[in-house]
Amino acid sequence: MPPVTNRPLYIYRIFVKLISFFIFGMSTLFLIFILMPLLLLFIHPAEKFSKFTRRMISGYFRFYIQIMQTLGAVKLEVDNAQMFRTLESKIVTANHPSLLDVVMLISLIPNADVIVRGNLSKNLFFAGIVSKLYILNSLDFDEIVSAVKESLNRGNCIIIFPEGTRTPRDGNFRLKKGAARLSLMCGADIVSVNIGGTDKYGLGKNDPLFAFNHRERYIYRIKIQKTLNPEKYSEMETCRAVRRLNSELFELFKKPEIESAHSADTLVTNTDCR
Repeated sequence: MPPVTNRPLYIYRIFVKLISFFIFGMSTLFLIFILMPLLLLFIHPAEKFSKFTRRMISGYFRFYIQIMQTLGAVKLEVDNAQMFRTLESKIVTANHPSLLDVVMLISLIPNADVIVRGNLSKNLFFAGIVSKLYILNSLDFDEIVSAVKESLNRGNCIIIFPEGTRTPRDGNFRLKKGAARLSLMCGADIVSVNIGGTDKYGLGKNDPLFAFNHRERYIYRIKIQKTLNPEKYSEMETCRAVRRLNSELFELFKKPEIESAHSADTLVTNTDCR
Protein backbone atom coordinates (compact mmCIF):
# COMPACT_ATOMS: atom_id res chain seq x y z
CA MET A 1 0.00 0.00 0.00
CA PRO A 2 1.13 3.60 -0.59
CA PRO A 3 1.91 5.76 2.45
CA VAL A 4 -0.94 7.38 4.39
CA THR A 5 -1.32 10.99 3.22
CA ASN A 6 -4.12 12.15 5.55
CA ARG A 7 -3.65 10.50 8.93
CA PRO A 8 -6.68 12.06 10.73
CA LEU A 9 -8.97 10.87 7.91
CA TYR A 10 -7.30 7.45 7.95
CA ILE A 11 -7.87 7.11 11.71
CA TYR A 12 -11.49 8.23 11.26
CA ARG A 13 -12.08 5.54 8.62
CA ILE A 14 -10.63 2.84 10.87
CA PHE A 15 -12.93 4.08 13.65
CA VAL A 16 -15.92 3.94 11.29
CA LYS A 17 -14.98 0.43 10.22
CA LEU A 18 -14.89 -0.74 13.84
CA ILE A 19 -18.19 1.01 14.61
CA SER A 20 -19.72 -0.65 11.54
CA PHE A 21 -18.57 -4.08 12.75
CA PHE A 22 -20.09 -3.33 16.16
CA ILE A 23 -23.41 -2.30 14.59
CA PHE A 24 -23.41 -5.46 12.48
CA GLY A 25 -22.72 -7.65 15.49
CA MET A 26 -25.38 -6.09 17.71
CA SER A 27 -28.05 -6.05 15.02
CA THR A 28 -27.26 -9.67 14.18
CA LEU A 29 -27.79 -10.64 17.81
CA PHE A 30 -31.16 -8.86 17.75
CA LEU A 31 -32.07 -10.64 14.53
CA ILE A 32 -31.12 -14.07 15.83
CA PHE A 33 -32.33 -14.00 19.41
CA ILE A 34 -35.40 -11.74 19.20
CA LEU A 35 -36.75 -11.18 15.69
CA MET A 36 -36.31 -14.64 14.17
CA PRO A 37 -37.92 -16.52 17.10
CA LEU A 38 -40.93 -14.18 16.78
CA LEU A 39 -41.13 -14.77 13.05
CA LEU A 40 -41.00 -18.54 13.61
CA LEU A 41 -44.09 -18.24 15.79
CA PHE A 42 -46.18 -16.35 13.26
CA ILE A 43 -44.95 -17.28 9.76
CA HIS A 44 -45.81 -20.75 8.50
CA PRO A 45 -45.07 -23.05 6.74
CA ALA A 46 -41.26 -23.31 6.67
CA GLU A 47 -41.02 -22.35 2.98
CA LYS A 48 -42.95 -19.12 3.57
CA PHE A 49 -40.75 -18.35 6.59
CA SER A 50 -37.60 -18.98 4.54
CA LYS A 51 -38.73 -16.72 1.67
CA PHE A 52 -39.75 -13.90 4.01
CA THR A 53 -36.57 -14.13 6.08
CA ARG A 54 -34.27 -14.11 3.03
CA ARG A 55 -35.88 -10.90 1.82
CA MET A 56 -35.73 -9.40 5.30
CA ILE A 57 -32.00 -10.16 5.58
CA SER A 58 -31.44 -8.68 2.11
CA GLY A 59 -33.21 -5.50 3.22
CA TYR A 60 -31.25 -5.42 6.47
CA PHE A 61 -27.97 -5.69 4.55
CA ARG A 62 -29.04 -2.84 2.24
CA PHE A 63 -29.74 -0.71 5.31
CA TYR A 64 -26.39 -1.68 6.85
CA ILE A 65 -24.53 -0.73 3.66
CA GLN A 66 -26.36 2.59 3.61
CA ILE A 67 -25.12 3.28 7.15
CA MET A 68 -21.53 2.62 6.07
CA GLN A 69 -21.98 4.84 3.02
CA THR A 70 -23.39 7.65 5.17
CA LEU A 71 -20.42 7.37 7.54
CA GLY A 72 -18.04 7.60 4.58
CA ALA A 73 -16.42 4.18 4.82
CA VAL A 74 -17.97 2.52 1.79
CA LYS A 75 -19.44 3.43 -1.57
CA LEU A 76 -21.48 0.90 -3.56
CA GLU A 77 -21.75 1.29 -7.34
CA VAL A 78 -23.91 -1.30 -9.09
CA ASP A 79 -24.24 -1.78 -12.82
CA ASN A 80 -27.94 -2.57 -13.48
CA ALA A 81 -29.19 -3.23 -9.94
CA GLN A 82 -32.60 -4.22 -11.32
CA MET A 83 -31.04 -7.22 -13.06
CA PHE A 84 -29.74 -8.50 -9.71
CA ARG A 85 -33.19 -8.15 -8.13
CA THR A 86 -34.86 -10.20 -10.86
CA LEU A 87 -32.43 -13.14 -10.93
CA GLU A 88 -34.11 -16.49 -10.30
CA SER A 89 -32.81 -20.06 -10.09
CA LYS A 90 -29.22 -19.09 -10.96
CA ILE A 91 -25.84 -19.98 -9.51
CA VAL A 92 -24.18 -16.63 -8.84
CA THR A 93 -20.39 -16.75 -8.73
CA ALA A 94 -18.10 -13.87 -7.80
CA ASN A 95 -14.54 -13.06 -6.92
CA HIS A 96 -13.96 -12.52 -3.22
CA PRO A 97 -11.67 -9.55 -2.44
CA SER A 98 -13.12 -8.67 0.96
CA LEU A 99 -15.01 -9.61 4.07
CA LEU A 100 -18.12 -7.70 2.93
CA ASP A 101 -18.65 -9.38 -0.45
CA VAL A 102 -21.44 -11.71 0.66
CA VAL A 103 -23.17 -8.80 2.41
CA MET A 104 -23.04 -6.79 -0.82
CA LEU A 105 -24.42 -9.62 -2.95
CA ILE A 106 -27.23 -10.60 -0.56
CA SER A 107 -28.25 -6.93 -0.35
CA LEU A 108 -28.67 -6.96 -4.15
CA ILE A 109 -30.29 -10.40 -4.48
CA PRO A 110 -33.40 -10.69 -2.27
CA ASN A 111 -33.79 -14.45 -2.91
CA ALA A 112 -30.17 -15.34 -2.18
CA ASP A 113 -29.12 -18.69 -0.79
CA VAL A 114 -25.49 -19.31 0.20
CA ILE A 115 -23.25 -22.34 0.69
CA VAL A 116 -21.56 -21.53 4.00
CA ARG A 117 -18.87 -23.06 6.18
CA GLY A 118 -20.15 -26.03 8.14
CA ASN A 119 -18.60 -24.85 11.41
CA LEU A 120 -21.04 -21.92 11.46
CA SER A 121 -23.76 -24.41 12.42
CA LYS A 122 -21.93 -24.78 15.77
CA ASN A 123 -21.56 -21.04 16.30
CA LEU A 124 -23.82 -19.71 19.07
CA PHE A 125 -24.62 -16.55 17.12
CA PHE A 126 -25.12 -17.89 13.60
CA ALA A 127 -26.44 -21.44 14.11
CA GLY A 128 -30.08 -20.33 14.10
CA ILE A 129 -29.87 -18.50 10.78
CA VAL A 130 -27.52 -20.95 9.09
CA SER A 131 -29.50 -24.08 9.92
CA LYS A 132 -32.79 -22.68 8.66
CA LEU A 133 -31.75 -20.62 5.65
CA TYR A 134 -28.46 -21.70 4.15
CA ILE A 135 -26.59 -24.78 2.91
CA LEU A 136 -23.61 -26.16 4.84
CA ASN A 137 -20.48 -27.14 2.92
CA SER A 138 -19.83 -29.85 5.52
CA LEU A 139 -22.72 -31.92 4.16
CA ASP A 140 -22.08 -34.92 1.96
CA PHE A 141 -21.79 -33.76 -1.65
CA ASP A 142 -24.95 -35.61 -2.69
CA GLU A 143 -26.79 -33.81 0.12
CA ILE A 144 -25.42 -30.48 -1.08
CA VAL A 145 -26.60 -31.22 -4.64
CA SER A 146 -30.05 -32.16 -3.34
CA ALA A 147 -30.27 -28.99 -1.22
CA VAL A 148 -29.10 -26.80 -4.11
CA LYS A 149 -31.65 -28.36 -6.49
CA GLU A 150 -34.44 -27.79 -3.99
CA SER A 151 -33.41 -24.18 -3.43
CA LEU A 152 -33.11 -23.50 -7.17
CA ASN A 153 -36.52 -25.05 -7.76
CA ARG A 154 -37.96 -22.54 -5.31
CA GLY A 155 -36.53 -19.71 -7.41
CA ASN A 156 -33.59 -18.91 -5.13
CA CYS A 157 -30.13 -17.99 -6.38
CA ILE A 158 -27.11 -19.81 -4.95
CA ILE A 159 -24.13 -17.54 -4.18
CA ILE A 160 -20.77 -19.28 -4.49
CA PHE A 161 -17.24 -17.90 -4.26
CA PRO A 162 -15.35 -20.45 -6.41
CA GLU A 163 -11.96 -19.46 -5.02
CA GLY A 164 -13.01 -20.90 -1.68
CA THR A 165 -11.28 -18.06 0.16
CA ARG A 166 -10.70 -14.35 -0.26
CA THR A 167 -8.92 -13.31 -3.45
CA PRO A 168 -5.16 -12.81 -2.93
CA ARG A 169 -3.99 -9.25 -3.47
CA ASP A 170 -1.27 -10.46 -5.87
CA GLY A 171 -3.93 -11.68 -8.30
CA ASN A 172 -2.81 -15.31 -8.26
CA PHE A 173 -5.80 -17.54 -7.67
CA ARG A 174 -7.36 -20.88 -8.49
CA LEU A 175 -11.00 -21.80 -8.88
CA LYS A 176 -12.47 -24.83 -7.21
CA LYS A 177 -14.84 -26.82 -9.39
CA GLY A 178 -17.85 -26.88 -7.07
CA ALA A 179 -19.80 -24.20 -8.93
CA ALA A 180 -19.23 -25.87 -12.29
CA ARG A 181 -20.21 -29.28 -10.94
CA LEU A 182 -23.39 -27.95 -9.35
CA SER A 183 -24.29 -26.08 -12.51
CA LEU A 184 -23.98 -29.23 -14.63
CA MET A 185 -25.69 -31.53 -12.12
CA CYS A 186 -28.57 -29.13 -11.44
CA GLY A 187 -28.92 -27.75 -14.97
CA ALA A 188 -28.63 -24.17 -13.69
CA ASP A 189 -26.98 -21.24 -15.45
CA ILE A 190 -23.95 -19.62 -13.84
CA VAL A 191 -24.14 -15.83 -13.56
CA SER A 192 -20.62 -14.46 -13.27
CA VAL A 193 -20.30 -11.29 -11.16
CA ASN A 194 -17.25 -9.08 -10.79
CA ILE A 195 -16.56 -7.18 -7.57
CA GLY A 196 -14.15 -4.39 -8.41
CA GLY A 197 -13.41 -0.90 -7.12
CA THR A 198 -10.69 0.34 -4.82
CA ASP A 199 -8.26 -1.82 -2.85
CA LYS A 200 -9.95 -3.54 0.11
CA TYR A 201 -6.92 -3.48 2.41
CA GLY A 202 -8.19 -4.04 5.93
CA LEU A 203 -10.94 -6.39 4.73
CA GLY A 204 -8.80 -8.91 2.85
CA LYS A 205 -7.52 -12.23 4.09
CA ASN A 206 -4.97 -11.86 6.93
CA ASP A 207 -5.26 -8.06 6.84
CA PRO A 208 -4.95 -6.27 10.21
CA LEU A 209 -8.20 -5.35 11.92
CA PHE A 210 -6.93 -1.83 12.62
CA ALA A 211 -6.23 -1.05 8.97
CA PHE A 212 -7.94 0.63 6.05
CA ASN A 213 -7.18 1.56 2.46
CA HIS A 214 -4.41 4.15 2.90
CA ARG A 215 -5.75 6.63 0.37
CA GLU A 216 -9.52 6.32 -0.05
CA ARG A 217 -12.68 4.66 1.16
CA TYR A 218 -13.78 1.22 0.03
CA ILE A 219 -15.54 1.49 -3.31
CA TYR A 220 -17.41 -1.58 -4.51
CA ARG A 221 -18.15 -1.65 -8.24
CA ILE A 222 -20.34 -4.67 -8.85
CA LYS A 223 -21.56 -5.83 -12.23
CA ILE A 224 -22.87 -8.91 -13.95
CA GLN A 225 -20.39 -10.06 -16.58
CA LYS A 226 -21.92 -12.99 -18.37
CA THR A 227 -24.30 -15.91 -17.99
CA LEU A 228 -22.80 -19.35 -18.68
CA ASN A 229 -25.18 -22.05 -19.84
CA PRO A 230 -24.04 -25.60 -18.90
CA GLU A 231 -26.25 -27.19 -21.56
CA LYS A 232 -23.60 -26.83 -24.27
CA TYR A 233 -21.42 -29.27 -22.29
CA SER A 234 -24.20 -31.77 -21.61
CA GLU A 235 -22.99 -34.26 -24.25
CA MET A 236 -19.46 -34.38 -22.84
CA GLU A 237 -18.06 -36.86 -20.36
CA THR A 238 -18.67 -35.42 -16.86
CA CYS A 239 -15.08 -34.68 -15.82
CA ARG A 240 -14.28 -32.98 -19.12
CA ALA A 241 -17.51 -30.96 -19.01
CA VAL A 242 -16.66 -29.75 -15.48
CA ARG A 243 -13.16 -28.72 -16.57
CA ARG A 244 -14.43 -26.89 -19.64
CA LEU A 245 -17.13 -24.98 -17.78
CA ASN A 246 -14.74 -24.14 -14.94
CA SER A 247 -12.17 -22.94 -17.47
CA GLU A 248 -14.73 -20.64 -19.05
CA LEU A 249 -15.51 -19.24 -15.63
CA PHE A 250 -11.79 -18.91 -14.83
CA GLU A 251 -11.30 -16.78 -17.92
CA LEU A 252 -13.97 -14.36 -16.76
CA PHE A 253 -12.35 -14.12 -13.32
CA LYS A 254 -8.93 -13.63 -14.88
CA LYS A 255 -10.05 -10.89 -17.29
CA PRO A 256 -13.18 -9.37 -15.73
CA GLU A 257 -13.63 -6.74 -18.43
CA ILE A 258 -14.07 -9.34 -21.17
CA GLU A 259 -17.69 -9.89 -22.18
CA SER A 260 -17.08 -13.25 -23.80
CA ALA A 261 -14.51 -15.90 -23.08
CA HIS A 262 -13.16 -19.02 -24.69
CA SER A 263 -12.86 -22.05 -22.44
CA ALA A 264 -9.59 -23.95 -22.49
CA ASP A 265 -8.65 -27.07 -20.59
CA THR A 266 -5.17 -25.66 -20.05
CA LEU A 267 -6.53 -23.01 -17.70
CA VAL A 268 -7.24 -25.65 -15.06
CA THR A 269 -4.19 -27.68 -14.23
CA ASN A 270 -5.70 -30.50 -12.18
CA THR A 271 -7.73 -33.06 -14.08
CA ASP A 272 -10.06 -34.56 -11.47
CA CYS A 273 -13.70 -33.53 -11.02
CA ARG A 274 -13.52 -32.52 -7.39
